[in-house]
Amino acid sequence: MDGVLVKEGRALPGAGDLIRSWRAAGQRFLVLTNNSIYTPRDLSARLHSMGIEVAEDEIWTSALATAHFLKSQMPGGSAYVVGEAGLTTALYEAGFVMTDRDPDYVVVGETRTYSFEAIAKAIRLILGGARFISTNPDPTGPGPEGPLPATGAIAALISKATGGHEPYIVGKPNPMMFRSAMTRIGAHSQTTGMIGDRMDTDVVAGIEAGLHTVLVLTGISDRAEVERYPFRPDEVLDSVSDLI
Repeated sequence: MDGVLVKEGRALPGAGDLIRSWRAAGQRFLVLTNNSIYTPRDLSARLHSMGIEVAEDEIWTSALATAHFLKSQMPGGSAYVVGEAGLTTALYEAGFVMTDRDPDYVVVGETRTYSFEAIAKAIRLILGGARFISTNPDPTGPGPEGPLPATGAIAALISKATGGHEPYIVGKPNPMMFRSAMTRIGAHSQTTGMIGDRMDTDVVAGIEAGLHTVLVLTGISDRAEVERYPFRPDEVLDSVSDLI
């Protein structure tokens, strides 16, 4: 989503037209995001305000992917969550109990109000035996005044404070996020494409999931960065408008 369809609260050129063309053609698609702050309903409303019509069930977040994964591992489990409504809602709907007393998992996601007390509690629970999960590895996210610390930075802090307990990361670049998305819409890797703006999360996960990969240059990665990686996308385009 970010850097492909929208950027800094505005629709990118061609984004709304591309979605409309897919819908007119009956093309199945999902809009993916590593950001776990918002629920699909929130994101659908935000996209609508920018002229991009995407329904709730056409959005797949790292929070939903995390909830899907944890439900498959431990149905009816419990979790202590450092995150916001997008993550807690997804876990509740997956049948998880939110608790700070001997939870099965500590789950760290995106938030703009990280609490020292919450992070300290997460550290103690992990040291006490809770399994450590992170929705995504992104160390920073975009802010109006520049980069902001994101999930990966907080997870690294917790990992350091626990003496090296590393989280299992569900979101991109874990190809599991793409596989769970394809399962949701009944797609097959041989006939599915991934459009992203980051080499280090989108493209590598798409390659590992066996997808046709398209990098657009409207977000994080530029042509110079492409040359620094040992892998390459199948296509490099200026923007999604080139796909219309």
